[in-house]
This record gives sequence, structure tokens and C-alpha cells, in this order.
Amino acid sequence: MDILAYTMDEILDPTNIIEGQRFEFLLDIEVDEEDELFVEGGLEIRAIVGKKEDDFKLANYFIIDKGTEKMLEFGLEEDEEELILSFCKERIIAGE
Repeated sequence: MDILAYTMDEILDPTNIIEGQRFEFLLDIEVDEEDELFVEGGLEIRAIVGKKEDDFKLANYFIIDKGTEKMLEFGLEEDEEELILSFCKERIIAGE
């Protein structure tokens, strides 16, 4: 899996119910044709990352078929989730 491009936005919680910060990432990804995630039109991952002090976690994510704009019912493997979290964490730290 390769991340080709991304956008990052901080999600504001005006009620202060959620502790820490939340960030939304839209990741344009490319996977090998042999990968079960492969679709002809390409994929995006919408990821929500939480940051509380120095702790980061992948709160949620959705895999989207760019051709149809529909969510896929696949989950990422653990190493793929770690790759996404690591990528997002680096961007959050760089943005501070």
C-alpha cells in the first residue's frame, strides 16, 4: 500500500466532550493488483486520528472506492493500520 496524497483537517469539538484533539485525514492510496483491496478506480481511506498529549490512536477509518464513492466492507490488516497511524502521526507532529 502506498499513500499518494492526503489532506488533513482538525476536527473541533465545541462541547469539549472528547478529550484531546481529533484529526480527519483523506488518504489517496494505491494497492497492488493482487491485493484484495484493489479496485479499478482506486481507493481513498478516511481516517480519524486522536491525539491526547503524546498518545496517538487510529480512532476509526473507512475505505472508499473512488470510482463509485461507496464504502467498502473491508478492514485493514494490523500492519496497514500501523502504517496509516504512523503516516498521520508524522503529519500531525509536523503541523504543530
